[in-house]
Amino acid sequence: MRLRALEGRALAFAPWVFGLSLLGHLAMVAFQTKMTMVDLMVYRNASPELFTGLLYEWRLKEFSDQFALPFTYPPFSALVFVPLSWVPWGVARWFWQLVSLACLWFITAKSLKLAGSADPRRALLWTGLFIWVEPVRTTLNYGQINLVLAALLLGTMVSARSWAQGAGVGVAAGLKLTPAISGLYFLVTRRYKAAVWSIAAFFGTVGLGYLISPSLSNQYWFHLLGDATRVGPVGSAINQSLRGALSRTVGYDVETGPVFLAGVAAAVVLTGFALHAAVKAQDALAMIVTVQFLGLLVSPISWSHHWVWAVPALMWLVYRAGHRLAAITAVAWLLAVGSYLISFLLNVQPSIWVIERPWYYAALGWVYPAVGVLTLVTVAVVLRQATAERARTSQEDVEHPVDLLRE
Repeated sequence: MRLRALEGRALAFAPWVFGLSLLGHLAMVAFQTKMTMVDLMVYRNASPELFTGLLYEWRLKEFSDQFALPFTYPPFSALVFVPLSWVPWGVARWFWQLVSLACLWFITAKSLKLAGSADPRRALLWTGLFIWVEPVRTTLNYGQINLVLAALLLGTMVSARSWAQGAGVGVAAGLKLTPAISGLYFLVTRRYKAAVWSIAAFFGTVGLGYLISPSLSNQYWFHLLGDATRVGPVGSAINQSLRGALSRTVGYDVETGPVFLAGVAAAVVLTGFALHAAVKAQDALAMIVTVQFLGLLVSPISWSHHWVWAVPALMWLVYRAGHRLAAITAVAWLLAVGSYLISFLLNVQPSIWVIERPWYYAALGWVYPAVGVLTLVTVAVVLRQATAERARTSQEDVEHPVDLLRE
């Protein structure tokens, strides 16, 4: 009751929290020179090279003396970003910031709706707070695509139309391959039409890439796709996948060795339990979060800003789960994303390429994978107990036949 009363008072200030956070962020966009939006610069400046055949040879060297940033997405993605190269950089960066902020609000509001708490004041309050958590903050600072992709997926995967569900996942995977894991949601929910639509949409993006540049498409799909080191340093603290965490723990890149495969197997098993419980409970948000967390865990590289899926996870934990374990997991997430621990770990590592580090830094480097795994456990435990409780309640509510005869 105290928490509800506290939240009620906080909701009264929701417009102020949102407004002040928004103004603070926009001031940073206008005046903060360190907010380089370097990834947006890569998207924008590299995309015209789609028509020169040099897309994957292009590098941005201005902002890093350790790693010249390449374009790492499929040719279709470059085609989508070409229009940003037609406008001045100042226009492009402001446009992308406003789009990303709108997507953050949509993700929060949609997650709350799926969690059964569609109060617009909550969406404003949480959006204002989420602007400052590490995965969202770095997505905005780098000009990353994460919020746009998460909004596209969350908005389409729960659509009532199979073609819209599939098209959203297929197009997202065509922009950046990792959202393809979302197809698992269609399989476990037996939405086979949506799965077919997703495959068709994805191959449509691949076909469009081949139509524009067959040579670049061949280069990406048959030569560059499996090279994780081209994307960036696997062992750096900013890589919050299982491969990154395990590599930092043992002191070398585990790649596809037995250590990595054991970690992937454990994540798959936990995901199986969580998905089974979520499907039985018919909890769409839990299913989506579970599938996305599996992708983040098993991907060779999951930068900390890829973990914007902590936003819908937190909305589920706070408003849907209703369990002590969920409260513990929510607190763990708030500490993980609110502490900027990743930024600290980046500052204390000697180089983005050095994997070996003291054991305590290696342990802290598990922060997102560890809480991600805890979330999978929480989904499995909470929803399994909730389903069992509903089954017991429904049995108790049914009158015994003998009692009916006695009336």
